[in-house]
Amino acid sequence: MNIEQNIYRIMRNKDIPFGISEHEPVYASDGAAQVRGVVLRTGVKAMLLKADDRKHILALLPGDKQVNLVKIAQLEGAKQVKLADPHEVLAVTGCTIGSVPPFGHLTKLKTYMDKDILENECVNFNAGKHTRSVSMKARDLVKCISPILM
Repeated sequence: MNIEQNIYRIMRNKDIPFGISEHEPVYASDGAAQVRGVVLRTGVKAMLLKADDRKHILALLPGDKQVNLVKIAQLEGAKQVKLADPHEVLAVTGCTIGSVPPFGHLTKLKTYMDKDILENECVNFNAGKHTRSVSMKARDLVKCISPILM
C-alpha cells in the first residue's frame, strides 16, 4: 500500500469525510493554496525534523507560518532541532519535500501540531504527491494523528 492509499484507508476506517483534488504540481504552500483556490492558512505544512541528529519528528503548521525550531527543541528536551535533509525526508516519509502529508507515512512519527490549524473549519494538504490534495475538517485531522498540540 502506498502513502496516498494509506491516508485514504485511515480516513475511511474512522468514517471521516474528505475530498480529493488533482492539480498541477505544487512544491510550496503558497503555490498549493493558489491551485486549490483556498486561503494559505488552511494548508497544513508537514515538516520532517531531526532532534539532536538522531530522532525524527513531524511538525504540522498552517501554510502561512514558519516552524519554530527552538520551541520544538524545548518541547523535545533536545539541544538542537533542524530540518531533515531531502534524502531523510524520502527515506522516513516515503515522500519528497513539498508533498509530505500530515499522516499515513511509512514510519510512525511523533507529531507536534500548531493549535492554530484548528482555527480553520477545513484544512487541506498534499496526499504524498505534488499533484493531489486532500481536504477535510480540521477537527477530523486530530482524529487521524493524535498529535501533541503546541
